[in-house]
Parts: sequence; structure tokens; C-alpha cells
Amino acid sequence: MRAGSKSGSIQSLVAASFHAFIIFLLAACGSPAHSPPEKALRLYVTNEGSGDLSIVDPQARRETSRIRLGKRPRGIAPSPDGRLLYIALSGSPAAGPGIDESALLPADKAADGVAVFDIASGRVLRVLRGVSDPEQVAVSSDGRRLYVASEDTGRLAVLDSRQGGVLASLDVGGEPEGVAVSPDGRTILVTSEEANSLVVVDAAGPRVRARVPVGERPRNAAFSRDGRRAFVPGENDGSITAVDLASARVAGRARIEGENSRPMGIVQSRDGAALFVSTGRGRRLIRLDAATLRTSGSAEVGDRPWGVALSPDGRFAFTANGPSNDVAVVDTATMRVVARIPVGNRPWGLAAVVEP
Repeated sequence: MRAGSKSGSIQSLVAASFHAFIIFLLAACGSPAHSPPEKALRLYVTNEGSGDLSIVDPQARRETSRIRLGKRPRGIAPSPDGRLLYIALSGSPAAGPGIDESALLPADKAADGVAVFDIASGRVLRVLRGVSDPEQVAVSSDGRRLYVASEDTGRLAVLDSRQGGVLASLDVGGEPEGVAVSPDGRTILVTSEEANSLVVVDAAGPRVRARVPVGERPRNAAFSRDGRRAFVPGENDGSITAVDLASARVAGRARIEGENSRPMGIVQSRDGAALFVSTGRGRRLIRLDAATLRTSGSAEVGDRPWGVALSPDGRFAFTANGPSNDVAVVDTATMRVVARIPVGNRPWGLAAVVEP
């Protein structure tokens, strides 16, 4: 063999070995271009009794931190980009049905507002004022407006999420509570506990388009995935009402069976096939068929479950259990509780957010 040919063979062998080594390193370490790190899911839980926010790692199944918010944090909603949380704070004393309000302590109106919580820094940036006794909050699809139920005034307040200030206020009936925004951002739903009604609001304007009778003491409302229907739990009569939004008529109704079943929170699965409903004093999370409203499973999750949320992949449901002072993690396929995670005093609302 000639010297030039021998040298070329050695160079080829070295190049091939180096190429194989690079491939080995990429396989061992993972190529950033093809294997981005998985973003973490966190649960944010409002604790009405202790006035703070619990941050929970559902994978590690533990509370990672707790942050002071203010008086009676209840409703919670993330911004569309997942960077902020909007949390309703109220200085009005807690009062259940039938309580003589004249015997309660006076309301601290200076404590009313919507806290703007920055997820990255883990702190409250500011508190938006101008809403009396806010209970639940929803965010417009572009993140610019907040829709807030003012429980003691019977109104829906529309706030500027960036600058603050009330942009509009609508009469929606006594003790409004549940608020939801349609997938296209054009329709707002509000429930009135006193009027036993679902109020359908056109976001453009805004203006009330319809008032639909539903079950007794409706606590929340959820849109179907296609935005054509609403699902409304009635606490006092144990009902779930489906409303056709185009005609503003009741399209179906079912009752949750079981002792003390009081439907409270509601969320629909990503594929639209199932509804998950917390039952308050019934202590259970119920899974319903969204088309028929028939029960397809249930799990006992703790004392008076209220707030409910799903993981992005739909594999797990989470409930905030008030007197239990914990969050339950439920496998949605088997409807088995796989964990109970201690949080603050009387958890109320819950949001599942993938860190940006």
C-alpha cells in the first residue's frame, strides 16, 4: 500500500470514530433541539380561612410554599399566557345560608379587591380595587378584561386587568357567584344564587342577553368545549342543568344521587366527553357523561370539596377540600384518590397552571 493511501485510511477512521462519539454524547445527554425540558405543573390554592395561597407540586405531592394574600381569598383564574393569577379578596364576613347577617361583624371594604399575582416572582404585584365583595373572577381571552362577581351588590363588574378601574357594571341578580368566559371570548356566564338563574352576557357592550332559570342556588357555570352549551350545578336541589346558549333554553337536567350531594364546582374534560363535579357536603367528586348527564363514576375526596381543576393531559382531577384543609388528587380513569395534600386553612379555589 502506498503511503498516501494509508494516511487517508487513518484519517477516515479517525473521522468516523469522532462522528460516532458525538452521536453517543447526544444520545446520552439528550439534544436540546429535540428534547426540551418538560414544563412543571403547579396547583395554586386559595385558602379562605388563613388568607393565603398554597403552591402545590402535584407530582411530588406536597405544598412547596404559602404566600400571604389578604382577607378571604376565593375565586382564582390564570391569565391566558399563564404568567399571572387573578384572585378575588373580600373583607365581608363569611356567612352561610340562613345566617342572621345583622349578627355578623361589619364588612372591611378596604380589603375588597382582585389581587394580581406574578407566578415567576411569587408575589402580589398589586390589588385592583372598585369591586365590592368579589367572589369569583374570569379573564377575557385576550387577557385585558376581568369579569368579577360582586356578591353583595348583585352585579357583574368588568375591570381593566392592566390599569385597574371599572369599565362596566351590570345587574345580574342577587348573590352572583360563578363566572365563565366562552372559548371565543364573546359570551360571559354569571350565576345568580338568589334568582336561581344563569345570566348570559354579550361581551361586546357588554349587555345582558338572556336570563335562564336553572337549579336552586347555582354556584358555578362551565362552557362546553364547543361553546354551544353551558353546564350549571344547583347546590340546594342537587341538580346539573344543561343550557343551549343559542336558544337560551334548558336542554337537559339531572340530579346527583347520594346523601347530602350539593354540586358546587364543575369542569369539562379536554375531549368534552365527561364533566367532573365537586359535591360539597356530599364529600365526593362525581364524573358525568357530558351528553347524557348520567353518573359514570365517583370518588370520596374529603370534607366539602369546592374548587376543582384538571391536569392538562386530563389524567388527574384536583379538588380543594375546605374543612379537610387539603387537596385531593384523583385518577380520572379509575376515579380513585391517589393522594391527599395538606394546604392552608379552608381551601376554596384551585387553578392548575403549567409554568411558562
